[in-house]
Amino acid sequence: MRLSNNANFFWKSPLKRYRGCFFIGFVLLATPFLEFLPPRKVAAEQFNTSLAKNSFVTEAVARSGPAVVTLETQRTVRTTSSTSGLPPGLVLDPYFRRFFGLQVRPVPRRRIERGQGSGVIFASEGLVLTNAHVVEKTDRLTVGLSNGRRVQGRVVGQDSLTDLAVIRLDGLGPWPTAPLGDSDKLRVGDWAIAVGNPFGLENTVTLGIVSNLNRNVSQLGITGKRLDLIQTDAAINPGNSGGPLLNSEGEVIGINTLVRSGPGAGLGFAIPINRARTIAKQLVERGKASHPMVGIGLSPVPSQRPGGGTLPGATVSYVVPRGPADLGGVRVGDVIISVARQSMASPADVVTAINQHGVGSPLSFGVKRGLRRFELLINPVEASSMRGL
Repeated sequence: MRLSNNANFFWKSPLKRYRGCFFIGFVLLATPFLEFLPPRKVAAEQFNTSLAKNSFVTEAVARSGPAVVTLETQRTVRTTSSTSGLPPGLVLDPYFRRFFGLQVRPVPRRRIERGQGSGVIFASEGLVLTNAHVVEKTDRLTVGLSNGRRVQGRVVGQDSLTDLAVIRLDGLGPWPTAPLGDSDKLRVGDWAIAVGNPFGLENTVTLGIVSNLNRNVSQLGITGKRLDLIQTDAAINPGNSGGPLLNSEGEVIGINTLVRSGPGAGLGFAIPINRARTIAKQLVERGKASHPMVGIGLSPVPSQRPGGGTLPGATVSYVVPRGPADLGGVRVGDVIISVARQSMASPADVVTAINQHGVGSPLSFGVKRGLRRFELLINPVEASSMRGL
């Protein structure tokens, strides 16, 4: 005779029946107390994370944001015009004037040109770091602080080669200041936070990463500058010029200087703060910056095999006639392998070593020419003294 499952339960031994009843009873008694057990740690962490309201960007901007200022510039532009009512192109033509017997006298005119930019207060005595092109030929400079206060400012010094300028605020402090970081410690992929006033929109914050380091301005088609820039994809727009580029700790790692428009738009560039700090100190102390030069053009050292990349050092691609390098014996095609007995990895290292050495004393260059290796002593001079060469 086949028994159902319920029947089988009663045919089991008494010990097994008691064991099953005890387990069922324990579960029923313990269930009300489960709600008093502590919640799982993982669930608590997820819950706390979901309630977090502040990001690292919020904390970084809170640290340096109050020191970011708006710069409103005003400059007078002088032009000339004629009172004849004729098109300017005809008036400037001497044959036209002689044929009709015109006696045209140019009338000077003036117009006011206004501009806007950003800056950051880096010293408690009210010193602001910004771009030179923002304050160039400015007649009147008004500085707007983040708390709504507006004060006048005056340019302490500016340097067109590095596009940096220092402004001193008029009035009594205390002034909010932003901490300066160390741009030499930056790595590609680090967070980058751009703060400024694009298109007059105050206290605008954008987030990106450091896309590249030591990007030479010559790669961007810009001449007449001595800059190796930080490249970032954080949005930098007109009006951001002179504002700070921050790291995740809220420290200033660069001064925003330009944005690429047209093909390749979306690329922003900033002057490394270590370079800006050096130039700012010279501008405050002397009103101008020093730019040592030896009169050479440099390029990377190509590999001997295809696809092998570049080799350490810097190849001399151009020598300024009668310049310091020319007088010291440097030739086109030479490879500079060391400066001041320190090995050089790239052309940027050579430029940095010359800048750090300054002018007024000889500097040793380790040169490789064919199979020969030797040293040359060259006296760096100020860039301004080479303009006539």
